[in-house]
Amino acid sequence: MDRLDPNRLPRHVAIIMDGNGRWAKKRLLNRVAGHEEGTESVRAVIETARRVGIPYLTLYAFSKENWQRPAHEVQALWRLLHRFIRSERPQLLEKQIRVRHFGDPEGIPEEVYAEFSSLIQETAGFDKLTVNLALNYGGRQEILRAAALFAEDVRSGRRKASELSQEVFQGYLFTADTPELDLLIRTSGECRVSNFLLWQLAYAEIHITETLWPDFREPQFVEALIDYQRRERRFGKISEQVSRG
Repeated sequence: MDRLDPNRLPRHVAIIMDGNGRWAKKRLLNRVAGHEEGTESVRAVIETARRVGIPYLTLYAFSKENWQRPAHEVQALWRLLHRFIRSERPQLLEKQIRVRHFGDPEGIPEEVYAEFSSLIQETAGFDKLTVNLALNYGGRQEILRAAALFAEDVRSGRRKASELSQEVFQGYLFTADTPELDLLIRTSGECRVSNFLLWQLAYAEIHITETLWPDFREPQFVEALIDYQRRERRFGKISEQVSRG
């Protein structure tokens, strides 16, 4: 961590947590064992973000497309999540970490969502670190949802269609009160965004690591942050304009 510049840390980091199945296969284990080990990496990145001082962390935990996996694996994922929420609740409360949900509640097992909703409510007033769990989430679906919400406001007279702008539209996304995404990390070496935060990725830096998610811990997270700090973020400008501020 000594290699990090505290003045150039990203405010919002998102992670596509990929590679649990491959990690398990390499060890001749079933895929669920990979997901179980992956929860240790979730704990590690949350703690690292808190210690380093990153205020917003978004984790892609279950996509809309994940429902297409074998039923036994899907059920195991929800059981793991339920167990994780219960086991981590004391630590999250003690460390004043806020938890939020990005995604569609419909379809999430009732007992899981009840536990999750309770945790969201309990941590709503915290501001040390905000962890957004993307559960039953899809980037395209988020954009469609935002468009539908805006259209409903137009129909009801709360807004005019002429008011639509990028800033207004962003207010209808799950990330409405979250800073712009600075850094996306994807583990396992895959070079795709997998329907994750499609609107928010517009000018985010992307860090791809060959490390499989269950092996991604503090050293790998810090290395991704160091890589981010080496970048020159231009937002469509040229280097000379950026250097002039």
